[in-house]
Amino acid sequence: SLGYTESPGHPLLRIEIANQYRQISAGKVVVAAPEEAIYIAMHTLLSPGDDVITIAPTYQSLYEIARSIGCTVSHWWLHPKSQSWRLDLEALEPLITPRTRLLVLNFPNNPTGCQISAAELAVIIAVARKHGLTIFMDEMYRLLEPDEALRLPPICDVYERGVSLAGLSKAFALPGLRMGWLATQDAHLPEKWLAFKDYLTICSSAPSEILGIMALQNAERILERNVEIIRANTAAADEFFGAYPDLFEWIPPQAGSIAFPRWLGKQPVETFCQKALDAEGVMIVPGGLFDDPNNHFRIGLGRKNFPKALACVRQMLEQTR
Repeated sequence: SLGYTESPGHPLLRIEIANQYRQISAGKVVVAAPEEAIYIAMHTLLSPGDDVITIAPTYQSLYEIARSIGCTVSHWWLHPKSQSWRLDLEALEPLITPRTRLLVLNFPNNPTGCQISAAELAVIIAVARKHGLTIFMDEMYRLLEPDEALRLPPICDVYERGVSLAGLSKAFALPGLRMGWLATQDAHLPEKWLAFKDYLTICSSAPSEILGIMALQNAERILERNVEIIRANTAAADEFFGAYPDLFEWIPPQAGSIAFPRWLGKQPVETFCQKALDAEGVMIVPGGLFDDPNNHFRIGLGRKNFPKALACVRQMLEQTR
């Protein structure tokens, strides 16, 4: 049917989504476009004057929406160390104030590809529980770990005040469906989300929901394909950046399809990115768009044509030399 669908999402779709979790029933899932889901969650979890702590760098919506509501945002920064990204767990508690209501996490991280351990997540949950904080976890890149042993449990499964954001855009490589969801153990939050959603899309696209059901029912095949693409592209990136140690600091992603290398050239990273776009039609995102001041830039490892993009950038660099 191409009529209106159910506001929380097609019942079969929500069952398939709930099957991905241990503590979540279909009734505790609300389907929405991923960007819409962030907007809904922030507006129902926060009020003007609240304090929010967010992992950084990260996807802009995860903190700019909070700022637009009138919240004060504190960044909990990831730092590159020994060819990977690290999180200083001891830096969290000093950021908490009496007005802190929400801790925003994003793992696997966009843009760094950082993945914390389950033990580190347990420490974070203990701090959040001690201070009565809700944890909102952007898990859009979850399921794209090169090794399942690196996979974190969904925050909605392991923390009673956890809210998971997930969807089909990244791990399933189906962004055109605009299909995502929020999941939580809190029985009251879905009601708030649906009331707010009534002023946005009201309900999702019926064809997208059916295609979403099909995708989730074939998750193993789809995910295996996508992880193999990322593995091959990561190997290509290893070779490319290894050939230019004077121009790049390569920091391989621990999980997900995004990496955040550092530009070591004499010109600003924005100049390098603009040259790649102008000369070769390759779009590279400078780190300044993630409030990073250290000449990092974001690349995506999920496209089949990634080696072609590397070849174009290599040609530009050789011509410059």
